[in-house]
Parts: sequence; structure tokens; C-alpha cells
Amino acid sequence: MRQTIRFCTSRDGVRIAFATAGHGPPIVRVNNWFTHLEIDWESPVWRHWLEAFVQRHTLVRHDPRGSGLSDRNVTDFSLDAWVADLEAVVDAAGLRRFPLFGLCQGGSVAIAYAARHPDRVSRLILYSAYPHGAYVDGAAEKTARQAQTLAQMIEIGWGRNAGAFREVFANLLMPDGGKEQLKWIGELQRRSASPETACRLWNAFHAFDIRTEAGKVSVPTLVFHVRGDAMVPFEAGRQVAAMIPNARFVPLESKNHILLPHEKAWSVFRKELDDFLRADEPVQTMVAGELAALTAREREILDRVARGLSNDEIAKLLRISEKTVRNHLTTIFAKLGLASRAQAIVTAREAGLGRD
Repeated sequence: MRQTIRFCTSRDGVRIAFATAGHGPPIVRVNNWFTHLEIDWESPVWRHWLEAFVQRHTLVRHDPRGSGLSDRNVTDFSLDAWVADLEAVVDAAGLRRFPLFGLCQGGSVAIAYAARHPDRVSRLILYSAYPHGAYVDGAAEKTARQAQTLAQMIEIGWGRNAGAFREVFANLLMPDGGKEQLKWIGELQRRSASPETACRLWNAFHAFDIRTEAGKVSVPTLVFHVRGDAMVPFEAGRQVAAMIPNARFVPLESKNHILLPHEKAWSVFRKELDDFLRADEPVQTMVAGELAALTAREREILDRVARGLSNDEIAKLLRISEKTVRNHLTTIFAKLGLASRAQAIVTAREAGLGRD
């Protein structure tokens, strides 16, 4: 799958790498631990997840601060910093309103963002989310000890091809995974972050607490949780769903924290997700209606912009001057109330332009 990788700057100056892929209305996947923009499409751990999102949408996702292609030398891993990163990404991508997906700790960020920006989020999808980490007030002492033990194992065994840590980590994430998945778990670890940063991220996740903000979420919300999840207990997902007003809870019959493509739970997840997102299609129709104000030539140019062509490339293709292209774009931006080329791309794709 062809993707475009760009960079934006978060509130504290950290450079965040983000990627867009696919066609259609946007969906934003919040960053989570253990990903890398460059290799996720090759990975049997994440590839089927990405394919599911780009089937009908333009997927926008980013590497977490401290890992992947984002800045590695980072000191602040707080929830507020992660929310600020998401704010920077969606603004740089030119998104106005979009469905938001958060997996595991990404669910905490998604909940906080949706609570703080209800005008930007059309729908919220959570998978294996949790109300708070093991290091906050109210967490069980046993849970905190378990998290601390795994933090020590991460610092020692992160990225190794063999050993006790890899077996423990694999059993937490994908107990039904095969040799290929096990191999890629190690590869993703090595490429995504250093052992020291992975440990700091792990500890930061256990300081997240969204119990207050969950009750402020006002958008339609779908909460998934795997019944046999060893990484994030099923009860945590049930609690999150109960905290968010009118959220719908969908249990998934599996043991895998990260679902595998061949299992029935994956098919259930895909169908529920597709049905939930289809409710946003009237918005796509509305955006298409806004383009009625454009002339045929303006629509033609906007279509080329949506395909990622530069002004010079559009001019050569349509046999007009680059200045004429710029003039048309100025008119298009004024008619549609657009502020940037990135926003124009998203608007055009929401309306169905830029597709083969």
C-alpha cells in the first residue's frame, strides 16, 4: 500500500511522524506502543489491521513520541503530551471532523481527545482500552507489582530474538500467533524503540487515568474488548464502556490482545467496525454537495490535488500554466473555506475525488 509520510511539530517542539494511506473519508488511528510507520505494512502483526482501515477510508496514523520515525530524544510521555501530539497531527493533515480509533493506551489518548474536542470527533472506536494504569490511586497493589516486574523485563529483554521475555511478551500479545508473528514481534521491538524508551513508555502508560474525562465524551462510541485478553483484562474494557455515556460494548471471543486475521473474532470486529463507520456516510454526501459550487475545471484541478500532484505536475497534465493552477486553487480555497493544501486533499477525498 502506498503511503505518504510527513512530519509535524507538537506543542513542546517534538517532531511527530505521521502517514496517510488509502482513499475515501478520513479515519484517525491514535498512536500506540509497538508500531513503526515504515514497516507496519510488512508486518503480520499489524498489516491486516491497516488493510481493514484503508478499505473504505483514508487512514491517518502516527508514530508515538520517542519511537518509530518520531523524535527519539523525548522527556515528556504524559497523557497531555500524547493528546498534544494528536492535535498536531490532525491539524497538519487538515482534518476537520473524523472518526477516531484508539487501541490499548491509544484508547486513553482517544478518550481524552474526544472529551476535549467534541466538535472534531464524529465517532469514537476503542479497542482494549483501560480506565487507568497500575500506578495511579485506586489501582491494586498486585497490579502495580506486576507492571513493575514487566518493566524490568522490558529493559533487559526488549528486542531479543529469543529468551524468556520474548515468550512472556508474545503470550501477552498473541498467544495463538505463529512463528512469523513471533519473529516480527522482535523486529518491531528493535525498530520501534530502544529498551530504555520502551520501559519509559510502559511506565508512562500506567500513569494514564481517563476516569474523569470518559464521562465527558459526547460522541457515539463503540468499545471492543477481547474476553481472554492477558495484557488488558476484560473487566477494564467493561469499565470504560460503562463510564462513557451511551457507549456500546462488544465482547470479542479470543485470547489474543492483537487479533489474528484468521480467527472468528477478527471477522466480528470488522463487521461491527464497518457498520459503525457507515453511519458517517451522510457526512461524505454533504461534503460532496459542497463541491457543487466549483466549476468543472476547478473540480478537475482539485481531483489532481487529491491525488498528490504538485502545481507544476497539474499544469503539465492539463496543459495550462502553473500560474493558472495557482489562481484556480485560490478560488477553490475561497469557495470551500479551506486554509491549506492538506485540508483541500482531505475535503476532496471525503467527497470521493482523487480515486482511480
